[in-house]
Parts: sequence; C-alpha cells; structure tokens
Amino acid sequence: MTDDELMVKDSNGTRLLEGDSVTLIKDLPVKGANVTLKRGTLIKNIRLTYDEDEIECNHEKVRGLVLKTQFVKKA
Repeated sequence: MTDDELMVKDSNGTRLLEGDSVTLIKDLPVKGANVTLKRGTLIKNIRLTYDEDEIECNHEKVRGLVLKTQFVKKA
C-alpha cells in the first residue's frame, strides 16, 4: 500500500474496499428525500470517495447517496 492510497474503515475499524457491501448501524434520515433508512439496511456495491470518512452508494429508494463511514459496518 502506498502513502497516497486511502484507508477507508467502517465503524468497527474493518477496511472497506470498492464494491463491498455494508449494513447501517443506525436509522438515518436522508436529507431532501423524505426517507429514513432503517438500522440493518444492506447497501451493496459501495464506491470509495477521496474522503476516507465518506462512501458513495445507491439504494432502491435513494440514488447517489453519500454515507459517513461511522454509521456503517462491513456485511
């Protein structure tokens, strides 16, 4: 691993990679969509961003969702 490679970790400290699946550990209201994603919701095929504290993903109710890594754990 090089110095400029991001180390993205979930709430438990497990490393997340492009394409992983994660589970929400807390109910999260989605701003602008009037939807609340419930704890235990499985999010598949995540994408890493340039910020090690955020990941991008899609959900059946919300497209282009950005989640904080402190609210997810690797599935």
